[in-house]
Amino acid sequence: MTPSTPPKKNNWSWRSQAFRGLLYQVLAIIAIAGMVWFLAHNTLANMRVRGIQSGFEFLTQSAGFDIGESLYPFDSEQPYWQAFLVGVTNTLRVAVLGIVLATVIGTLLGVGRFSRNALVRGLCLSYVELFRNIPVLLQLLLWYVVMTEVFPPAADAWHVGPFFLSKGGLNYPIPVWATGQLWAAFGLVGGMGLIWFYRGWAKRQFEATGKRRSVLGVSVLILVASSLAGWALGGAPTALNMPMKGEFSIENGGALTPEFLAVLLGLTLYTAAFIAEVVRGGIASVPRGQGEAASALGLNRSQEMSLVMLPQALRVIIPPLTNQYLNLTKNSSLAVAIGYPDVVSIANTALNQTGRAVECISLVMLVYLTTSLGTSILMNWYNSRAAIKER
Repeated sequence: MTPSTPPKKNNWSWRSQAFRGLLYQVLAIIAIAGMVWFLAHNTLANMRVRGIQSGFEFLTQSAGFDIGESLYPFDSEQPYWQAFLVGVTNTLRVAVLGIVLATVIGTLLGVGRFSRNALVRGLCLSYVELFRNIPVLLQLLLWYVVMTEVFPPAADAWHVGPFFLSKGGLNYPIPVWATGQLWAAFGLVGGMGLIWFYRGWAKRQFEATGKRRSVLGVSVLILVASSLAGWALGGAPTALNMPMKGEFSIENGGALTPEFLAVLLGLTLYTAAFIAEVVRGGIASVPRGQGEAASALGLNRSQEMSLVMLPQALRVIIPPLTNQYLNLTKNSSLAVAIGYPDVVSIANTALNQTGRAVECISLVMLVYLTTSLGTSILMNWYNSRAAIKER
């Protein structure tokens, strides 16, 4: 006797939990879209009644103002969208460099909290408690005052070789652009690819033989060698644009303005204090027996930390570390307080000239939303790679 098959369940029935969940989500999306439409429609209607212009066509108009600091040339005849692009690149320059430096300093401080030397532990603790308990805006203002009041004028600039430090910022020599620099950049990119292969090979060798290969030193050697090889293939140009003292300022060469240095130092030192606590908490979450087992195997203190403690702590460190990266990027908007031309400063100038408040603020929100989401996606990918996987 053939058993009867159960009747097919109707997934579109109200009794279906999946159907009810889908319906609630659709209703929620419709409600949110309706609210956004109502707010946008009401805002535009009120702006028309008051004779306020709206729209983004102003982005193609001439900006009419200069920008004191830019990675590429910009003049007042260029359109607003290029001015916003300068602001975005200035923001990203601070954010990317700040994230790298804060990660290095914060990691060293966090590891230093576990040092057997009481002086090192005390210094790391003092740094963390000092910098994380002072508002970041005050720290930016403090560093800006130091740059503009403590440092000497350009005529009496401190200098070490071709480097000059004064109220005008840090001046340094830069290469005169030639084909060799382009080939050196190609070599640098190729070297990064070689490092990726080398790291994988070194990891496999370590797992197979237990012998640890040098990763950092070899990686630096590969980068230097590949860059020099590209530079040599491009003709090995050696011409440098050297800075020199002028009558009122340091002329020629490259320069980092006091505003940029103040923002970078303030954000880096402030965020590094929080990253240090994140690293300390992550290492403390690893059971003490792991460190004892590493010592029993004959690993020294450095090997214990780099091979045993930190890899296991990453699963705890990465999520809050992502938050600190996002905070650093968003805190860069405070740079407007000391005159650094980031995207917020450019938007304020454009708003005052055109009166397009909603549009300018929307562009700033879009920039920070995009950078934050990009950082989150990258860190979530890294978190999935660093997670401990069950065998």
